[in-house]
Amino acid sequence: MFKKITVALSAAALALTAACGGGAETSDDTFVVGATPSPHGEILTYVKDNLAEKAGLKLEIKEFSDYVQPNIALGDGQLDANYFQHKPYLDDFAAEKGLKLSWVGNVHLEPLGVYSKKADKLDALASGATIAIPNDATNGARALQLLADNGVITLKDGAGTAATERDITANPRDLKFTALEAAQLPRSLEDVDAAVINGNYALEGGLTPAQDALVLEKADGNPYANGLVVKAGNEADADVKKLLELLRSEETAKFIADKYQGSVLSAS
Repeated sequence: MFKKITVALSAAALALTAACGGGAETSDDTFVVGATPSPHGEILTYVKDNLAEKAGLKLEIKEFSDYVQPNIALGDGQLDANYFQHKPYLDDFAAEKGLKLSWVGNVHLEPLGVYSKKADKLDALASGATIAIPNDATNGARALQLLADNGVITLKDGAGTAATERDITANPRDLKFTALEAAQLPRSLEDVDAAVINGNYALEGGLTPAQDALVLEKADGNPYANGLVVKAGNEADADVKKLLELLRSEETAKFIADKYQGSVLSAS
């Protein structure tokens, strides 16, 4: 364990320790992981309740409602690890903020999906329709790529994970795009014609991606698997390795398959 939290003893406890001839400080070996609630927090809770104790891992889960604070908290040393993001997002965020964070390994994929309350298929979107997409660079690019993969727009060759609206070379239905914080996208469905929503926020918003999405990302060759992240230099820590092993275990994969029914896919 690379983080030891000193426990302050009360005066009475100190007196008792002295009377017994001791004097060593105690420590709390809890491994603290930051996560967004669904599915990351739910998956971690399964691991904590069913696998961690037997593996000798004392796990604490801290939940965050956005994609910014879990990385800031990890960089500040408030967390031992976080589990909420894909590697393209990590790389972009860490470079922008000057954080030294490291990817440890893939755990699962949440297919990005297009959702609408005004159309039952992409082809039914009207000319000039407004589509909300995530406002961070990597998920915004991912949203545009999903639309391009389904023939809604055409992107410049090679745009890839860095695509922006400037890379759109064909937009036959003159669609309009509005960029919103990812967590706000489910609520935006009342105000826009469609929204491209990250899987975790779709689940938190009461959507079932495998049933409700007009289209979903394909899993094969998808670079957006979510995984475990630590501060640079802690990748080989024993508890980090232990947690990654539990997250990738057959038991956890079965939990993911049973609970999410295709809306979340194991990616280890």
